[in-house]
Amino acid sequence: MNDFIYSSETDQQDDEVFSFLTDYQDDEKVSEMKFDLDAMPVLPLRNLALFPHVLMPVHVGRPSSLKLIREAYKKKKEVALFSQKQAETEFPEKDDLHKYGTIAKILRILEMPDNNVTVIFQGLVRCELKQIVQDAPYIKAEVELAKEDRPEKDDKNFQVLADTCKEYAITLLKLSELKDEATFAIRNIPNATASINFISNNISLSVKQKNELLSCSSILDRGQLLLRMLSTELQMAEIKANIQMRAKEDIDQQQREYFLQQQIKTIQDELGGSAQEQEIEELREKSLKMKWSFEVQEVFNKELAKLERTHSQSPDYNVQLSYLQTMLGLPWGVYTTDSLNLKNAEKVLNKDHYGLEKVKERILEHLAVLQLKNDMKSPIICLYGPPGVGKTSLGKSIAAALKRKYIRMSLGGVHDEAEIRGHRKTYIGAMPGRIIKGLAKAGSSNPVFILDEIDKLSSDRQGDPSSALLEVLDPEQNNTFHDNYLDIDYDLSKVMFIATANNLNSIPAPLLDRMELIEVSGYITEEKVEIAKKHLVPKEMEANGINKHDIKFAKKTLEAMVESYTRESGVRELEKKINKIFRKLAREYATDGFFSRKEIKPEDLYYFLGLPEYNRDKYQGNEYAGVVTGLAWTAVGGEILFVETSLSKGKGGRLTLTGNLGDVMKESAMLALEYIKAHAAMLQIEDEIFENWNIHVHVPEGAIPKDGPSAGITMATSIASALTQRKVKANIAMTGEITLRGKVLPVGGIKEKILAAKRAGIKEIIMSAENKKNIEDIQDIYLKGLEFHYVNDIKEVFALALSEEKVVDAIDFTIKKTTTKE
Repeated sequence: MNDFIYSSETDQQDDEVFSFLTDYQDDEKVSEMKFDLDAMPVLPLRNLALFPHVLMPVHVGRPSSLKLIREAYKKKKEVALFSQKQAETEFPEKDDLHKYGTIAKILRILEMPDNNVTVIFQGLVRCELKQIVQDAPYIKAEVELAKEDRPEKDDKNFQVLADTCKEYAITLLKLSELKDEATFAIRNIPNATASINFISNNISLSVKQKNELLSCSSILDRGQLLLRMLSTELQMAEIKANIQMRAKEDIDQQQREYFLQQQIKTIQDELGGSAQEQEIEELREKSLKMKWSFEVQEVFNKELAKLERTHSQSPDYNVQLSYLQTMLGLPWGVYTTDSLNLKNAEKVLNKDHYGLEKVKERILEHLAVLQLKNDMKSPIICLYGPPGVGKTSLGKSIAAALKRKYIRMSLGGVHDEAEIRGHRKTYIGAMPGRIIKGLAKAGSSNPVFILDEIDKLSSDRQGDPSSALLEVLDPEQNNTFHDNYLDIDYDLSKVMFIATANNLNSIPAPLLDRMELIEVSGYITEEKVEIAKKHLVPKEMEANGINKHDIKFAKKTLEAMVESYTRESGVRELEKKINKIFRKLAREYATDGFFSRKEIKPEDLYYFLGLPEYNRDKYQGNEYAGVVTGLAWTAVGGEILFVETSLSKGKGGRLTLTGNLGDVMKESAMLALEYIKAHAAMLQIEDEIFENWNIHVHVPEGAIPKDGPSAGITMATSIASALTQRKVKANIAMTGEITLRGKVLPVGGIKEKILAAKRAGIKEIIMSAENKKNIEDIQDIYLKGLEFHYVNDIKEVFALALSEEKVVDAIDFTIKKTTTKE
């Protein structure tokens, strides 16, 4: 006879198995069996437990287990079945097995068509695991039979307990929607003990719970524990059934709505709505790929349902379709990854722009914080300064350094609030605002967004766009920016807004308060030369089709162009002049086939650009009394200016001011004169001079308006020099505000003034002691060759600037005095 009995065995053998099950009522047959308890073969079970009196099929897959059942079946030996504590344990030991198991008989071995082996066991008696005596080729262990305490046969309480367990088990099976065969089997088990074991074996309890039941030595205790477990499982099953019922009702409602929708679609198809259906389906498919929130998805579905109910010939159809396409076109939750390499970002910024240290420092600080925190609100930066200094192009460099998308929005002349916030959908031709359109164009929710010329916004009857920007440019509010067209909050907190402006005075205070202001001052001559050399010349060469090796620009030539042919804060005019030179060179080459010059020198500028358009003032010496060199700041850089004071005979006490001076500058001159009158004795000035001589103060270049307090000490020195006829020290210039007490106050534009002085050949500079901190911020290369004198009082200025030597042909103030006595 073969070791395995296949599924094709005779019906007689099947009847024998069934007969054994139905006839088995007690332990009488088991007690007559002889077991080898000292070396019992042990079959570990995964996720299963076997009880006495019960038949159970077990799938066997481990090689050791297959060897065990082959030998046991062949020798007609019983096997002890113990449950594993962890199903994934491949080679269990004693501690990996539960303490109690069941000695079972192998009734049949079935070899399945897929090469799997299933063994049918019948539980005989409980046993207790003592120790493992062999672990190869399979486990053998010393076991001990575990006796069970059974109630009396006529114990009605136990019978009621068993019947209750049956009812609970049947109810649980019905809720679990299992087959009727299991219910039939439970109903027809006559023995109470067998029914409790059968239910414990077959109801869906965990292995741990089944082993708790198996470890009960009292059948009564096992039945009570089983009842509690069934009660708990039944409650959970009822809750699950209720949930499934409610879900089914919801599904039924959805199916009903779907059926109605299909009817609507059929009607629309009859009316020619097939193209509409295709369009709607495309929108729905796109929406499934979007990374938007549940609220946005809900709004989209609602609007899409409205579109489905709208006929394609209706005017509202295109309005609704445009709205949905706008929603799908926005980059909801789409962000580019910032490049957090500080060295690379610094390299990009330095490559694209020369100077502008404060702006670069702020961007690198932002990157550093982003690198540490990984998430932060983007700053709102406002770059302000004169035209042509690279404010707008700097935004593009910042985007390149961060590796973000770049969007520019020009606000010059915008006077409609809807340009920012959009129009409501109800209006004909409604569109979203330019902020939302810019994000859709960028395809990212964290671009660098340039708000160009924010100071040129204007308001009229259509609204105030600068007020609409208050929400956009507030880091605490713009995470819920509301566009009228979109009508859903959109998160702008990750967008880096960079505004540019020429004049802060025209920007409303609330808007100004929301931005971090960074001044981009005008370039000095040295910076302009570097910019021209590194950026403008290569750019214009390429623009005019000239190879970079064909023409060279001398550094002196660029300096001459800056000094004599431009007067601006930026470099736009310089770029035009360079372009003009290359255009002429291109024409030469196109005409003659060669360039007349390989290197552009300063003396060649007359040929290309004509006569110099501007002349820089140079220091003119100290041969005249009353002529003092001052330092001034203009929008196009620093300048030196001369303050001239002359005296004329007259009734005296009269002060004349000329040179297109502003009110502040006129007041400085009056202050200087009053101080000198009050301290005439200190300067050894006779009082009669003020009575017999008129004083005239003039600042040359009268066509150019001049104002500001920084010429205060210059005017005082000029008046003092004229009244004493003492020479002003050679190659000295000064800047500072004067008070009536003679105090010297600090002024601005120090860097530009110092460079203007250096260009003019000045060697010494007098300024307020409080301006010393401004000198420390300037690179040493710009300070080389200059000596600085820091003063607190005008007396120190006089001591430094006025020499004891009289000028040639000095006025003799004693003549008037003598005449008066006669």
